[in-house]
Amino acid sequence: MKAIQLTAPTIDALTLIDLPCPQPAAGEVLIRQHAVSLNYLDLALATGQFGAISQPLIPGGDSAGEIVELGAGVSGWKPGERVVPGMMSSWHTGEIRAEHHHALRGVTHNGGLAEYAVVPAASLVRIPEFLSWQQAATLPIAATTAWNAIVRANIQPGSTVLLLGTGGVSLFALQYAKAAGARVIILSSSNDKLAKVKALGADEGINYREDPEWDKRVWQLTDGRGADLVLESVGASTFAKSINAAAYNGTIFVIGFVGGSELELPVLPIMQKMLNIVGNNTGSTANLRTAVRAIETCRIQPQVDRVFAFDEIQKAYLYLQSAGHVGKVVIDLSK
Repeated sequence: MKAIQLTAPTIDALTLIDLPCPQPAAGEVLIRQHAVSLNYLDLALATGQFGAISQPLIPGGDSAGEIVELGAGVSGWKPGERVVPGMMSSWHTGEIRAEHHHALRGVTHNGGLAEYAVVPAASLVRIPEFLSWQQAATLPIAATTAWNAIVRANIQPGSTVLLLGTGGVSLFALQYAKAAGARVIILSSSNDKLAKVKALGADEGINYREDPEWDKRVWQLTDGRGADLVLESVGASTFAKSINAAAYNGTIFVIGFVGGSELELPVLPIMQKMLNIVGNNTGSTANLRTAVRAIETCRIQPQVDRVFAFDEIQKAYLYLQSAGHVGKVVIDLSK
C-alpha cells in the first residue's frame, strides 16, 4: 500500500513509500482510507515542535474511510460502512486519564496518511450520508474540539463567542454557535478571510492588524459585556487579551500554541471575572459521536479550504504552515 512516512522532524522528511497492508487483530478493523485532514498537531510533529517522537511514523490524526475487514470478536460493524476513527483511540468515554495518551493516531501510533489502517473498532463513528470523504476527514479533531468548547461554555441563544482565527476548529465553532443561536465575533489579519467567514454566518469580524486592541473592540461590540466563550487557538501572544475580552463567568477554551506555549498571565482579572480557563485534548469517541450527531441534525457543512493529492504531501504541509487557509486542508488519498 502507499503511505507517507515521517523520518525526521522536518517537512522535507515526509516521504511517499510502499508498505505491506496491515491486518486487523482481535477487536480491530481494517479501513480503506479515502481522505486525511491536516491539523496544527501534524505540522508541529513534522517541524519538531511537539517534542521527540518515535520514527519512522505514518502521520495524520484525522482520516475517513470504509471498513474492509473485521478482526476477531468485532460486532456491530460490517464491511462497506463509512467511518471516522477517533484520534485518541483508547479514550472511549468519560474523563480523560493518563493512560489515554499512550494511543494517539499519528503520534504514538501510525495515523491516517496511508491507503489502509488498522484501528480499534471501539474508536469508530459512522459518517453522515451527506458528507463527502474530504468533509468527513475533518471531523475527528476539529469538530470534536469545537463541539466540546461550545458545550463546556454552555453556549445558548444570546451568548457571544469569540474566535481567534479562521482555521478548521474556528469554522466548526462558528457553525455550532450559530446553530445554538449565539452571536459570533471572529478575528483575522485578512479582510478577505473576514468576508468569507461573514458569508458563513459570523456576525462581526475584526482585523487584528488594523485594530491591535481587539480586546477592547470586543467589549464595544458587546456593550461592555465581553465574550462568553473565547476559543484561544493562538497561545501566549494573545492570551492576556483573551482574558480582557472574556465576559464575567466566561470560558477561555485553550486549543493551540502557534503563538507560543509559555504564559505570563494577569491573575487578578481571572479572579475578578471568575473565568473558566479550560484545556483541551481533542475528546473521546463519545465526544466525537455527539459532535457528528450535531452536524447531522443541523446539516452543518464542514469547510474544506484546499485539497491536495497524495504525492503533494509536502506542499500541503507548507500550505498549512503559511496560514493562508479558511477551513481545513485535506489530502485526497485517491489522487
